[in-house]
Amino acid sequence: MPISSLTNGVLNSYRFSYGCGDFGCNIIYTAMSAFLLFYYTDYAGVSAAAVGTIMLISRIFDGVSDIIMGIIVDRTKSRFGKARPWLLRMCIPFAVSGVLLFSVPVGWSAASKLVYVFITYNLVSTVIYTAINVPYSALNALMTQNPYERSVLSIFRNLLATAGTLIINTFTLPLVEFFGDNASAWTKTFCMLGALSVAAFLINFFGTKERVKPVLEEETGKAAVVPVKEGIKALFKNKYWIMITIMLAFFFMMYSINGGATVYFAKEILGNSNLVATINSTMNIAQIVCMFLIAAFVKKFGKRNVFAAGLVLNIIGMLVLAYSGGATVVIVISSIIRGLGGACGGATMWAMVSDTIDYGEWKTGYRTEGLVNSACSFGYKIGNGLGSAMLGWILAAGGYAGEAAVQTDSALLSINICFVWIPIAVYVVGLIIMKFWKLDKEFDGIIKDLKDCAGAQKE
Repeated sequence: MPISSLTNGVLNSYRFSYGCGDFGCNIIYTAMSAFLLFYYTDYAGVSAAAVGTIMLISRIFDGVSDIIMGIIVDRTKSRFGKARPWLLRMCIPFAVSGVLLFSVPVGWSAASKLVYVFITYNLVSTVIYTAINVPYSALNALMTQNPYERSVLSIFRNLLATAGTLIINTFTLPLVEFFGDNASAWTKTFCMLGALSVAAFLINFFGTKERVKPVLEEETGKAAVVPVKEGIKALFKNKYWIMITIMLAFFFMMYSINGGATVYFAKEILGNSNLVATINSTMNIAQIVCMFLIAAFVKKFGKRNVFAAGLVLNIIGMLVLAYSGGATVVIVISSIIRGLGGACGGATMWAMVSDTIDYGEWKTGYRTEGLVNSACSFGYKIGNGLGSAMLGWILAAGGYAGEAAVQTDSALLSINICFVWIPIAVYVVGLIIMKFWKLDKEFDGIIKDLKDCAGAQKE
């Protein structure tokens, strides 16, 4: 039964269940982007520069593990499908690893702390996050081939992801303060948040179903196993996959830098670290509200145009912020504009990744949901790791000192570069890439060709 034939009530439940997966992912991912470096420098007493280097090195391992996990997903055979079994298997280890991440033994020596950081950071990002996020990312393409429905699923994904981000940004610091505002308070906080992520993944697992099969499997009735070498060669014949992977690498580099710099911006430039909640919550709420309205725009104008409009809105929002003079009202306005831009990207980005899978099958004959998504993940995790490292390096180069009562001018400049100017540059790169994206116009013909091919083979 195609997904579009479901009743509205069942369909919305199906969409909500799919979105819960990114809600669960974002509980740990947002915490790593927004608070982990802050926790390391200001609570665990670990060097920002050293942590930045560890994060970058770890992302290289992480990228390799993504490719391995993508291959595993494409070869998984179970009554639940390719991707869904991994959501059930990994949800509890995912939550436990998140708690370990925020449990650095503060009494240890500096060298011992760095060893602990290296091990736990890699446990989370290289192994467990990969083992749950790569299958989840592949799930969209396995649920439907309808381009509009993929966009709606992406809207629900982004809507729930933003809700997860909102919860982390709003409640993390207050919970830490409630539990004693010390290193152990972070551990207690993530025990609570980890349990929430487990519940989200269970909803994701039980509420979804895989419905799409490769043309070759439709023809023969047997699951097709794509040789790894051929699958990787096929990726590099897929121009749209190359575009989206480059863009994701830049974007997640920027997300990591900007997200991690938010708490420093609020604390050192605005003078109040609690404004993190105001900045991020305003942006997230605006994004959530816009997500309820954006499906009609995607249907009318296409994913590429809506995505590009979001980039323009983000540039405007960051420029408003850059010249706000520190006025809280102007910062809130800029966060609203950025939230609208984020909704445009969230409604389209992951659906665009899924569309490259169908283009790749049409172009090469190979359909590899796991490999495509894991290779994209490789790109954006390298970008994320580079961003985390750059944040640490830039802060260190600017002379930021977590224990200092007053930061130097160069330290404040480094925070502004990370929070404002690097994002603007990345949005411009995204607009340049989107100029060459023509897949929206080609997609209906590609799906028709694939279906015609399957029908002809059956005859």
